[in-house]
Amino acid sequence: MPQTVFHTADITQSSFLVTGGAGFIGSHIAEYLLKNGAKKVRILDNMANGFESNLAEIKKYKAFEFIEGDIRNIDTCMQACEGIDYISHQAALGSVPRSIKEPIYFNDVNVGGFANMLHAAVEKKVKVFVYASSSSVYGDEKSLPKVEYKTGKCLSPYAATKKTNELYAQVFSDIYGMKIMGFRYFNIFGPRQDPDGPYAAVIPLFIKGLMNRKEFFINGDGEQTRDFTFVENAVQINIKGMLSQHADAFNQVYNVAVGEQFSVNQLYQTCADLLQSDWQPVYRSPRMGDIRNSLADISKAKELLGYHPTVSFNEGLVETINFFK
Repeated sequence: MPQTVFHTADITQSSFLVTGGAGFIGSHIAEYLLKNGAKKVRILDNMANGFESNLAEIKKYKAFEFIEGDIRNIDTCMQACEGIDYISHQAALGSVPRSIKEPIYFNDVNVGGFANMLHAAVEKKVKVFVYASSSSVYGDEKSLPKVEYKTGKCLSPYAATKKTNELYAQVFSDIYGMKIMGFRYFNIFGPRQDPDGPYAAVIPLFIKGLMNRKEFFINGDGEQTRDFTFVENAVQINIKGMLSQHADAFNQVYNVAVGEQFSVNQLYQTCADLLQSDWQPVYRSPRMGDIRNSLADISKAKELLGYHPTVSFNEGLVETINFFK
């Protein structure tokens, strides 16, 4: 798929930091910036969720820099922010079930690490800071589609860490005058998403299970719905957010989605059809902390950032399957 260009500003004189840049979403953001001639793209990653293979495409660019380090270390954050104009903060621990098992670890990385990065960005006079939040902050709020100003009670430690990120962002914006914005990702998927490990995301798990005829699971009845969002759409909002000239766009959070709803059963059927496989999933009990239905209102991102999803659910699935093949 030819890459769409999401910016008009000249980035050839600008330096960018992508935390978690060896991970799934971060590596796509870094690749976009490098392909489009950014002066410097520095990646900070401790390789806990990052992979050397995700850097293979981008290491060849002269503007690429890599720091192996942890956002829990303030000195590392200070070093990473030195001489940087724009930050896309993607470094975090994902997974609702894992956060239920390891709440302290999640708090240390997602909250402590986030505060370190904000502080370092202020100290090093970074121009703009954008970060990954999550649709999990909607919690038990029942209304659909989800609108940014209406959130419910958090259902997991993971959701609580992301909600806390948003609170810290607002405080840093108000007190230190930071230009900052958060992105509530809705089930981002695409190439480079890890299909292995106990907490792998649903789409790579389904693809791997169908291709290899290996056991995979659907939690609950499979009728729970999600606003599955191809990774290029997440790249778009990060680029548009960092380079925004719209004063009202900052100190805000935005839904990042397509604005369409598919059930997990529909997802399974589409993957099975595309892979021409009759391999069946195993149904098991619902997962604690999971939201039942998810659908985003993306009008705020459209209005303030000019965000328009460029890749649909089906197009994204085709590209993701081709990658895994």
